Amino acid sequence: MMEYNTTRNKLRISEYGRNIQKLVNQAKTIEDRDERTKFVKLIVQIMGQINPTIRDSGDFRHKLWDHLHIIANFELDVDSPYPAPSKDILEKKPERLGYGGHNIRYKMYGANIVKIIDKAREFEEGAEKDALIHAIANHLKKSYLSWNRESVDDDQIFEHLETLSKGNLKLADELKLNTTNEILSRNKKKKTTPEKPAKNYMKKRKKK
Repeated sequence: MMEYNTTRNKLRISEYGRNIQKLVNQAKTIEDRDERTKFVKLIVQIMGQINPTIRDSGDFRHKLWDHLHIIANFELDVDSPYPAPSKDILEKKPERLGYGGHNIRYKMYGANIVKIIDKAREFEEGAEKDALIHAIANHLKKSYLSWNRESVDDDQIFEHLETLSKGNLKLADELKLNTTNEILSRNKKKKTTPEKPAKNYMKKRKKK
């Protein structure tokens, strides 16, 4: 009688195929423990041949035996060279990861720039702090234009900088931000891909 995948039991580890699953199920029926262990050792050797990529891992034999117990649904009583893995640990669901607690006012700037702004607030007044504020403001404008490719008024960037720094950072009057056209042209140059070597080769052949 022909078997269909829809009527078969689900494979515990699909990489080893259905024949290994059948051999493991057959091993469960062997009453003599020594004979059962010998039969299982042969299965492990076959598993290593079927899945050779596992040999790249550290202790691949240990992993093969772990996979054997998983395929057997932890119901195989044999003399294993390694302790059987715990079913509870393998079936335990991972803890749910929480979302980052960043409460960012302007999300287009990201969380890292907020940390830099907080650090800049600790600087003493002077040329070094002015240069840092200038760099931060230019970065805000660049990030804003990446999010909105049209244009942005510098006064809006100054307002955002003041809000993010809680009113502690202001750009010196003599310092100006990069122009919108300058920023957009730089972004365009970065996105431009170099000509493929194959095209260069064809051009050289035509010249000959």
